Amino acid sequence: MKNLFFSIIGLLVVCLSADAQTTKPFTVTGTVKKATPGSYVYLEANSQPTRKIDSTKIGTDNTFKLTGKVPDGGDVLVLNVGGGQKMALLVEGGETLNVVADGFRMDQKTGQVGKATVTGSKNMEYYEKLNTLRTDMEAKVANWNKQAAAATEKKDNKKMAQIEQEYTAAEADVVNKVKTMLPEMGTSLASLFALNFINIDSDFEIYDQLAQRFEKENPNSPHAKSLIGRVARIKGVSVGAQAPEIALTDTTGKPVPLSSLRGKYVLLDFWASWCGPCRAENPNVVRMYNKFKDKGFAIYSVSLDQAKANWTKAIRNDNLTWTHVSDLKFWQSAAAQQYGVQAIPATFLLDKDGKIIAKNLRGDALEQKLEEVLK
Repeated sequence: MKNLFFSIIGLLVVCLSADAQTTKPFTVTGTVKKATPGSYVYLEANSQPTRKIDSTKIGTDNTFKLTGKVPDGGDVLVLNVGGGQKMALLVEGGETLNVVADGFRMDQKTGQVGKATVTGSKNMEYYEKLNTLRTDMEAKVANWNKQAAAATEKKDNKKMAQIEQEYTAAEADVVNKVKTMLPEMGTSLASLFALNFINIDSDFEIYDQLAQRFEKENPNSPHAKSLIGRVARIKGVSVGAQAPEIALTDTTGKPVPLSSLRGKYVLLDFWASWCGPCRAENPNVVRMYNKFKDKGFAIYSVSLDQAKANWTKAIRNDNLTWTHVSDLKFWQSAAAQQYGVQAIPATFLLDKDGKIIAKNLRGDALEQKLEEVLK
């Protein structure tokens, strides 16, 4: 059973850096139920590593008050209470947020996890609803994981199938609830956060609609720029589009353009030596290559490796006798970013003119498509 969704502080699907621009004030007031005498509340940037923006000492009456400014369009900040308990603040400016926090991440005596609520804006209201969906689902997943472990030990395939069915239904229910909320969120920070629940591959239209809405209603939002750019990139590599050029170097350091294979049907394959599913699929890809290479079929593999030795060793060990290129930049690979690759293996099938005719075909589906176009 897989882990669900995302880290609580890894908030948005977009980069939230903002250019110099006008700012709007905001206020955060709060009560810390079990504050350690002399402790502080820190306002931090939502970044790695953490960067402190401001701080204030918690009063003797366990209250605090912070004021600040955010760029036009807002920002996502992190409130760190007493140096341990953290909560997200979706701030667009002009609001007064009120925090009620326990003041601890976990009580060492009771094992109780610290709780906190943040009220005072629609953004935080929606964030709380979304976060509740996430935590409820994670509790269910934890229970299913225990059941799955027991079923695996007993080799109870019927129980495993039941767990998977329940998980799939529950996940679909969460996604549908988020989709229902999205239209009313408008072009807010909460709407961008909500996209974490929705798979861009299976629900690209949702992303596209929100990007278009930002362009129309909130075009100056710096936070939507990454979303709009990502949607545009995916449109650029959709079925029917001309495949963008790639000109990375092969294992000898020689530049090999993707367009050099024009005139053949080409499987553009994003993979890496460290990717288990990629290595598991490689025998099938080898079989496809050997079956169709004399009929006008070629493969152009782009590796997301970082170490050249690991890359070349995997090519040898898996007997991958076709074109291989890489800039050895891991997920920062220029080609992967250009094609909007978020997970591997990822494939694009190109026709003789370099147009994309299919995406993410593997196994029997890839063989059937190649039989169709190379008959």
